Amino acid sequence: MKITVLGAGKSGIAAVKLAKKLGYEVCLSEAKAISHFEKEVELLKDMNVKFEFGGNTGHFLKSCDLVVSSPGVPPHSQIIKEAESRGIQVISELEFAWSYLKNPVISITGTNGKTTTTTLITYILNNSGKKAVSCGNIGTPLSDLVGNVDDTTILVIETSSYQLDRIKNFKPDVAIILNITPDHLAYHGSMENYIYAKWKICSMQSQENLVILNHDDDTIRKNFLDFKQKVQYFSESPVDWGIYIKGEYLVFVEKHKEEILMAVSELSLPGVHNVYNSMAAALAARAMEIRNEDIRDSLMKFQGVEHRLEFVRSLNGVDFINDSKATNVNATWYALSSYTSPIVWIAGGRGDSNDYHQLDEVVRKNVKCIIAIGEESDNIFNHFCLKARCVIEDDFETAILLAYEQTERGDKVLFSPACKSFDMFMNFEHRGEVFKSIVNSL
Repeated sequence: MKITVLGAGKSGIAAVKLAKKLGYEVCLSEAKAISHFEKEVELLKDMNVKFEFGGNTGHFLKSCDLVVSSPGVPPHSQIIKEAESRGIQVISELEFAWSYLKNPVISITGTNGKTTTTTLITYILNNSGKKAVSCGNIGTPLSDLVGNVDDTTILVIETSSYQLDRIKNFKPDVAIILNITPDHLAYHGSMENYIYAKWKICSMQSQENLVILNHDDDTIRKNFLDFKQKVQYFSESPVDWGIYIKGEYLVFVEKHKEEILMAVSELSLPGVHNVYNSMAAALAARAMEIRNEDIRDSLMKFQGVEHRLEFVRSLNGVDFINDSKATNVNATWYALSSYTSPIVWIAGGRGDSNDYHQLDEVVRKNVKCIIAIGEESDNIFNHFCLKARCVIEDDFETAILLAYEQTERGDKVLFSPACKSFDMFMNFEHRGEVFKSIVNSL
């Protein structure tokens, strides 16, 4: 079989290595210039893989049997269209790798909270004596695990809408949809397409499988109605089967039988969004037969993930918080809602048709000053300038210094961009690392 892999990023290279290991003839096509991929080119040469960079010509589609697409290759790209016109099946790297694995799978998607929930589930499982590994969109491509983990290891897969858009048979034992708000619409073309991509995480499940849903999310409740698999919910309000907040406690419920898990105040992670993430993780752990005591212990100890409400340092009584992973408005709403101390908010980057109206109330209540940066700085300033002190700053380091100057003891400097990073940085991780480096040098 001849396979063409699209994209020379981490997932694409992992798919190439897996295809070679399986004995297939494989080629790689990448639209970006070859100068961005020096290490990858050397690896491809070592593996004797044919490649093209700087434009997907479609040359490799001749006599091709299967196309494996990396996340982020848009469905409207010319090479995808040409492959489909030739009748060649196009699948995601996630789908390709999954077909060669026999492991139990927990798959998590949602606009926000995927990484935290994925990491938290893995932590609970490992802390309780199970073998589990985080993978997928979180950093380790699924293809890297084929042949490298035993079949009993639970794969906890963060799955983005990009990955789900090209699945055919992917069937997780447990699927979780945390929330759905507008995001990546330039890629998907419409909100309807984005919702459909998220829905595909559970579309192939059967009666013995489980889907875990956020009952308080309007989009999920209106669009996810008929199921053949088992369904559990997490919510602030009572549900028939799942977990909810009852007074001060998280409570499991099944057929009107309730079990108190723990007090909400005992959760180690701040913010209402992390209460939701913790409830989803608790249900997934229960599905893997983890005891309540072990779930409770893990939820009390877990310290979160890098670049998501990450405490960096305290300087003269001012806390600096790195929330670089907040690449959309909804994620930033959660961040701004997580603290009672006055906030100096650094925001901006590359917008994605951002609607800031949903932040108006939380900005009025919690934010004393806004420092706007990046391509979106004018839009942020124009929207918020009558609601809070707002300043535009071109230089990132100067913006951080200016934010610190606006603080008093007890305040927080919160870097929660609400935007993509690609105007100034390689990705949100790079952006967060630069923020931490500057803050630690103050």
